[in-house]
Amino acid sequence: TRSRQAGANRHGKEDSSKAHRKGLTLVKLIALYKKPADVEAFENYYSEIHGPLAKKMPGLKRFELSHMIGAPGGEAKFYMMAELYFDDKAAMFAALGSDEGKAAAKDVMGFAGDIIHMMFANVDES
Repeated sequence: TRSRQAGANRHGKEDSSKAHRKGLTLVKLIALYKKPADVEAFENYYSEIHGPLAKKMPGLKRFELSHMIGAPGGEAKFYMMAELYFDDKAAMFAALGSDEGKAAAKDVMGFAGDIIHMMFANVDES
């Protein structure tokens, strides 16, 4: 067998469990939204209904909302990004499985299901 670089898996990519020990302290749910057909209605609904609902999830450490202002070479592919930070994957999945998390998930699919893309990420704070 040949030896692998420390921290890398058999595909040469960083093993997330080893990366976590090297300074990754948080995880986050990232929600990217394409530009809605009715921006004003979307913004009103998000600020009055969905944002406050999402912020009720247990274990949520930080909530960031960003509106895109452009991209290299022109217009951004996405309109808005929400980032919800948690201590670790267990806390994030517990929050998503909670009554508040289920309510937020049902809500977002109802008003933005066709324009949202979601993913999870480790946060490197080193």
